Amino acid sequence: MADLIKQIKEKEKEHKKTVVLPEAEDERVLRAAEQITKEGFANIILVGKDYQIREHAVKIGVDLSGIQIIDPMSFEKTPEFIRQFVHLRAKKGMTEEQAREIIQNDVRFFGAMLVRNCVADGMVAGSNSPTANVLRAAIQVIGPKTGLKTISSSFIMQTKTKEYGVDGTLIFADCAVLPNPTAQQIADIAISSVEKSRLITKFSDPKVALLAYSTKGSAEGDQITKMREAYKILEERGVDFEFDGELQLDAAIVPSVAEQKAKDSNVAGKANILVFPDLCAGNIGYKLVQRFAKAKALGPFIQGLARPVHDLSRGCSVEDIVDVVAVTCAECAVFCEILTL
Repeated sequence: MADLIKQIKEKEKEHKKTVVLPEAEDERVLRAAEQITKEGFANIILVGKDYQIREHAVKIGVDLSGIQIIDPMSFEKTPEFIRQFVHLRAKKGMTEEQAREIIQNDVRFFGAMLVRNCVADGMVAGSNSPTANVLRAAIQVIGPKTGLKTISSSFIMQTKTKEYGVDGTLIFADCAVLPNPTAQQIADIAISSVEKSRLITKFSDPKVALLAYSTKGSAEGDQITKMREAYKILEERGVDFEFDGELQLDAAIVPSVAEQKAKDSNVAGKANILVFPDLCAGNIGYKLVQRFAKAKALGPFIQGLARPVHDLSRGCSVEDIVDVVAVTCAECAVFCEILTL
């Protein structure tokens, strides 16, 4: 995984996208901003009062040279952001006064507005707030990508077991957002995860396994029915990647088991993207692999949005922030969708 991130950083030095880190009150964010700027693979925007952020930086020995600081209270585009937010949330009864309070005082919403209006290309937040706060800002301000209705997440899992996935690397989804996705949402998760694999891990041949406790009718149940329906939805959409399901985990990734349980499948035994039936399975699954196999788990990365926004664990390290910003930069190049009110 270290090599993957290193490759991304080197490539992004050519493009130098702009990423907003809104939680500038967090010392880790300031240190990450300094490191990113020194490494030269992204431009960074911090949100808050200039003098307060710079005073804090001096106290902790951080150099903010080359880093832009934007204060929501004085930024020239803030009135326009407020107007946009009133319009976006009009059906929810949003007033101008409420919008002003949110945009000027919630740095995650202000950061999302910077992304929506192309002042920044992407946003990374969450080191100092719950995932729900980051998701709320991203969903309400940026919204889903055209053609998708589902905001989900994925992990890039790098294991030392090279025979699985692509040289030991797999995508797991959804492990952090949707508790019990519908068949339609499962299909959206699969599509978003393939996009992630192509952008970040550069999978040339993504193969999606729709996981369950059954392989090709060996058992019945609501979760199995859901995964079968998701398969049909992907068929109807005519997606440009191979997928199959329902598949048990071993049938999905172990060739010898696939030969016994699903020998006619183009995915079984060769899957590199694993889509779980619900959040319990996904969250438990990635943590089992992370701990027992000592795998590297990068993420969760939010997916399905019209522009790249990613969440951080509140226990993240400076290096975690730097890595997620690198991944965000890699995604920025393809997020050119024009957002309209």
